[in-house]
Amino acid sequence: MENIIKSVRELGKAIQADETFKAYIAAKMDADNDEALQNAIGEFNLVKMQISEETQKEDKDEAKLQELNVKLRKCYADIIANEKMQKYNNANQLYSGLINKVYAILELCCNGEDPETCEPEEHSCSGSCSTCGGCH
Repeated sequence: MENIIKSVRELGKAIQADETFKAYIAAKMDADNDEALQNAIGEFNLVKMQISEETQKEDKDEAKLQELNVKLRKCYADIIANEKMQKYNNANQLYSGLINKVYAILELCCNGEDPETCEPEEHSCSGSCSTCGGCH
């Protein structure tokens, strides 16, 4: 068992040395340190909370809900338009792809597949959750 733990730690080091990981961490730090982006995210969360509170009321104010939904979409658009958020999303997508492939290969190996030749199935998102078998 010690050899397995040692190997996993080596894998962790290899992942952290990979450029995909480094780009992800750098993009995350840039996004976390962008005051305007963090303010927009805070505003988005506040508006979401206001919508939740309003929808739970017995006497919902539909005009207020509509106004809050417009505000929420504006906040979301501002967040997505932020260059640092775009870089973070791109880096996160690449890094997640790497980690998902690592997990998939590890799972195949744990199920008896040949570690040298096993390849996980490629999954793609059609954009429709109704036909989805789950994110991979």
